[in-house]
Amino acid sequence: MARVLVVDDEPGIREFVAEALLDDDHEVAQAASGEAAWALLEREGFDVVLSDLRMPGMDGMALLRRLRERQPDVEVVILTAHGDVDTAVEAMRLGAFDYLQKPLGSLGELRLLIRRAAERRSLRNFQEAHQSAVEAGPELTFGAPAMTPVVAALRKVAVTDATVLLIGESGTGKEIAARAVHAWSRRRGGPFVAVNCAALAEQLLESELFGHEKGAFTGAVARRRGRIEVAQGGTFFLDEVGELALPLQAKLLRLLQERTFERIGGGPTLRADVRWIAATNRDLPAMIADGRFREDLFHRLAVFPVVLPPLRERREDIEPLAERLLAQACANLGRKPLRLDPSARALLRRARWSGNVRELANTLERAAILADGEVLHDSELAIPGLGLAPAPVAPSATPATSAAPAGSAAHTAPAGEPRPLQDLERDAIEAALRHFEGNRIRTAEALGIGVRTLYDKIKRYNLGE
Repeated sequence: MARVLVVDDEPGIREFVAEALLDDDHEVAQAASGEAAWALLEREGFDVVLSDLRMPGMDGMALLRRLRERQPDVEVVILTAHGDVDTAVEAMRLGAFDYLQKPLGSLGELRLLIRRAAERRSLRNFQEAHQSAVEAGPELTFGAPAMTPVVAALRKVAVTDATVLLIGESGTGKEIAARAVHAWSRRRGGPFVAVNCAALAEQLLESELFGHEKGAFTGAVARRRGRIEVAQGGTFFLDEVGELALPLQAKLLRLLQERTFERIGGGPTLRADVRWIAATNRDLPAMIADGRFREDLFHRLAVFPVVLPPLRERREDIEPLAERLLAQACANLGRKPLRLDPSARALLRRARWSGNVRELANTLERAAILADGEVLHDSELAIPGLGLAPAPVAPSATPATSAAPAGSAAHTAPAGEPRPLQDLERDAIEAALRHFEGNRIRTAEALGIGVRTLYDKIKRYNLGE
């Protein structure tokens, strides 16, 4: 899914195109002129701009030139009448991704072109993220002894092409470890492509992995490259591999054995020149015993297994990691940096962190959204019901049942029944949506969840406008 801006001075065409793209799960905004489009582009981030060529005032070519100069990472698709094809070709020379002629031939063609433009934007993001990782180097630990043998093992295996299986609880940083292996490997100049096996239905995941030929199934209006093709020469990361359905496990096993595959619907046999890294938080041997995971696939994936310790076993990392995550959260939110005061640091060190690094990141992100000052205290981090609370009152102090001094309620043990997790989640999402003025892409990034997941939760909690 991408964020698309549709620009056309004809309301009928603009709304028709926007509706077609909304049906394809994109987030769509509209502008009736080039000037209005640029005002939106300066306030919000878009992946793709679909613009009419001829408009009063700032036309499509002028908008394209300004985008190429000031926001060159945005993909542009031009809408043109039949007589303006030469101008559309000139637009492509200036950097437009492609053009479509009006009247539109089919919605399938429109959706496919926007999907391809969004995919190119995603690939560029992959490359930028990879380049940053290469230049800065992934930071897996801040000195916790429990991580020393883990980092040493990952560095040793990185220089080979051996398949790596990362094992650990949810939120322990398995994807960060996978990116570190990629950055330390001879394939670091190639792409790093990640697919979450739990995020898509079986048929969608198969198409995402292998691609498909035109007509392979309903809606397959053109050939589409799979993520394995996109990862050629680089590293392919299969996250949550324990969630794969048995039929897909069989296909993955064949792929690992033969290093070749075909797109759905036939076509040529393609070579998979990728380095494989898989990750799971499941007990795969137990799943094998229950018949839910193939033993032969397990042995193919577990050539070099590495167990990532939970955050509670690497407490030396908590404070420096929290500082890094808080700075990142503030930057993403566009707010001034926040500092952790001693009470907050003590609370962070003491908390259970059953959700590991992901829970720590989400806690700090939420606090950064809600904080008013420049310093975070333990009271601003404490959320009853989530296992993170200030220190209990000492035995010699006033009992929790007695009246607390004014303004000190947040620093005593929480009273009453804990709130359900779904209520806390709903509040956090609602607060983030307000903070970002309804921008769902930035909200999802701030909360550490996917945009599709955010849409599902907005629908579940009835938070839509």
